Amino acid sequence: MDVQNKVIVVTGAGSGMGREIVLNLLAKGASVAAVDMNATALQETAHLAADKKASLATFVLNVTDKGAVDALPEKVIAHFGAVDGVINNAGIIQPFVRLNDLKFDAIERVLNVNLYGTLYMLKAFLPHLLNRPVAHVANVSSMGGFLPVPGQTVYGASKAAVKLLTEGLYAELLYTNVKVTLVYPGAIGTNIAANSGVSISGGSSAESSSIKMLAPAKAAEIIVNAIENDRYSVLVGSDAKFMDFIYRLNPKGAANFIYKQMKSLLPA
Repeated sequence: MDVQNKVIVVTGAGSGMGREIVLNLLAKGASVAAVDMNATALQETAHLAADKKASLATFVLNVTDKGAVDALPEKVIAHFGAVDGVINNAGIIQPFVRLNDLKFDAIERVLNVNLYGTLYMLKAFLPHLLNRPVAHVANVSSMGGFLPVPGQTVYGASKAAVKLLTEGLYAELLYTNVKVTLVYPGAIGTNIAANSGVSISGGSSAESSSIKMLAPAKAAEIIVNAIENDRYSVLVGSDAKFMDFIYRLNPKGAANFIYKQMKSLLPA
């Protein structure tokens, strides 16, 4: 789907990859409904897009609030006149602890944001997208959605659920006007840990570790290009591509490899 002159909703638009997706879409001539629960962060995104302010609307909303999500399509349509696409980017990680030590409130929070937030958005917007001449849905899973990452087991489970949800949605929407893209980011240089309320043992963080990060702007470019080319799926970053290859070749070996890379982030 060519994004020019289309109206696209982006969740998690207040920072990181979501913000860069908004800016990329605006630069390509799209109108964007930017959604985030952090009003200050949304204002910063709007400030960066000041030259495109007529094409941007911001909506402060928590994607886990089903009632608020249900009301969002009418608000977007009232502002722009239509909605042509949804990019479900909002997501959080869990504390870097083993499953045995992970509290149920953290488990529920991750599942609510990553899985139910995506579901609520899909259920709210699909009826409107199906009425458009062309439309697109892009759901952000993760490299952790196909690769087991120690200390992120529930996060990975939530993103694996997004993976299969998206693949099922693709199959259901075959031969309709709505195209579907599944996104697998690897390590992206964002502040997802801080935004998730997660502190890392030992004073280190995923963002400051030796893992090479892809710039959010580059990740956004890859994602938007995948949407414009109606890609079924897209691996974002060399690490995601490498680990996808290794995992397909030797799942157990890939699990052992990623443990060695991530074990420093786990409590002793």
